[in-house]
Amino acid sequence: MADRKGVVMFKGNPVTLAGPEIKPGQAAPDFGAVDNALQSVRLSGARGKVVILSAVPSLDTPVCDVETRRFNDEAGKLGGGVEVWTVSMDLPFAQKRWCGAAGVTRVKTLSDFRDRAFGQAYGVLLKDGPVAGLLARAVFVVGKDGQVRHVEYVKEVTSEPNYEAALAAARQAAGP
Repeated sequence: MADRKGVVMFKGNPVTLAGPEIKPGQAAPDFGAVDNALQSVRLSGARGKVVILSAVPSLDTPVCDVETRRFNDEAGKLGGGVEVWTVSMDLPFAQKRWCGAAGVTRVKTLSDFRDRAFGQAYGVLLKDGPVAGLLARAVFVVGKDGQVRHVEYVKEVTSEPNYEAALAAARQAAGP
């Protein structure tokens, strides 16, 4: 598995990502992660829906909190054919607690702690620095056909993603 140095920064310092660079137009890699009820969820199980995959280091940090709340608000406007999945290394118990406290009900939070399958398949697993073992901030939009429609590896892990670009890609992939 290829390591990619300097693709993203953490507080201005380059960090290394494990895994491939995902590009628009390719088939979205399937992965399994664990939901708040400790059930395994697979991307392949969402075929026929548009999925916004939001990778974050931890829901218990300010930028991840803001990002997930924003996607929760936007999810209500996207219609039933679009799902928003936020993936982090947080344990499912912590994700469930955070969602309850934040009132987040439209975003599906998934934990990659068990297999690190998402982090490695999507090239967002941080390998070094103070954030080693967490996921880098990134957003992927997967179309109903399983093709990647949008990719953003957020250059600075402590910055928010380009919400409008991801939402526009999701709306376009969802169709009329």
